Amino acid sequence: MASHRKSRPTGTRAAGIRTPALATAALTSVALFSQTANAAPSADEGRPSLAEVEKKVDDLYRQAESATENYNAAKEKTTKQRKRVDSLLDNVAQRTQKLNDAREELGSFAAAQYRTGASAPDTATFLLADSPQDYFDQAQLMGRLTARQKGAVDDYVTEQAATMQERRKATESLGALTDTQNDLQTAKATVQKKLAAARVLLSQLTAEEKARLAAIEKQKQEAAALKAAELAKQQAAAAAAAKESAASSSGSSSGSSSGSSSSSSSADSTVGTKAEKALSFARAQIGKPYVWGATGPGSYDCSGLTQAAWKAAGVSLPRTTYDQVNAGTTVSLADARPGDLVFFYDDVSHVGIYIGDGMMIHAPKPGAYVREESIYYDGESGIHSVVRPA
Repeated sequence: MASHRKSRPTGTRAAGIRTPALATAALTSVALFSQTANAAPSADEGRPSLAEVEKKVDDLYRQAESATENYNAAKEKTTKQRKRVDSLLDNVAQRTQKLNDAREELGSFAAAQYRTGASAPDTATFLLADSPQDYFDQAQLMGRLTARQKGAVDDYVTEQAATMQERRKATESLGALTDTQNDLQTAKATVQKKLAAARVLLSQLTAEEKARLAAIEKQKQEAAALKAAELAKQQAAAAAAAKESAASSSGSSSGSSSGSSSSSSSADSTVGTKAEKALSFARAQIGKPYVWGATGPGSYDCSGLTQAAWKAAGVSLPRTTYDQVNAGTTVSLADARPGDLVFFYDDVSHVGIYIGDGMMIHAPKPGAYVREESIYYDGESGIHSVVRPA
């Protein structure tokens, strides 16, 4: 299944807008997070610390999500292969019917020869031969068949060869289907194994530890929100500068450049309309549960949500994050617009829909629900790239 995963090319990570330092509140939050995670070690020294549990659970969820994308790819491949098998089996059935029709026609000649007592090598002998083609090639036989009989023999041999070829194709396709089904089951087992391991770890926490873990998560979200606000300010400043520059240059534009500008504006408007439809759909899914492998309407995984959202806007996206990252134009994080897809991690195993101001809508992980969240939810280094589908 490793073939489904795309390694990150050098230099493609969207580093975001880096500032000399995070806001004081963000630094304080991060420091507090570190202290809280490692404070109050368990009375049982053999148990992992809360920070270790949190890291292990996060890693397991990440691995499960990556395996989910492998599952999605295998499922899509299996569906396509099954359709191919069905089509080939239909062809075999049609060819077999034609072969039977040709055999019946030859049989009618044999019956007629029997009734008339003809002594010439007949079509019944032809039908009983071990190799009809070899028998057909005998010049003696062909010289003693009527033109109609020759036509029937020719039809029979042609249909027999075509039927055998279709049967070979169907057999090979069935073998390929078995391989994809095995890949599907392997990916499914991997997802289930990772999620089960995460549940075991969480079940071993005390009520106090679970409360502290929730506090840690809240602190991380607050730090991420501060980073998102910083990005929003910079994007707003860039947009204002661009608008001012466009206004100052519009007066000196020539007639031809005005036409070009109008065409560009129309294209941007079309893209914006599609993005609005995608975002409207995504917002309507907020609160629905994350379920691995799901594509809606009741639940979603991350790529299932983005695919469904853009489908609502009339844009067809591939099923997996590995393919969605190549289904559009890569843009910098600073130039991200509402509707763009934001991809995460070196293995491109997670995706969300950008809504502006450093925020996105995504299906986060098992046990969570579709929600709005900062694109820095797992740190700045987690962002891989930004892609504009339309």
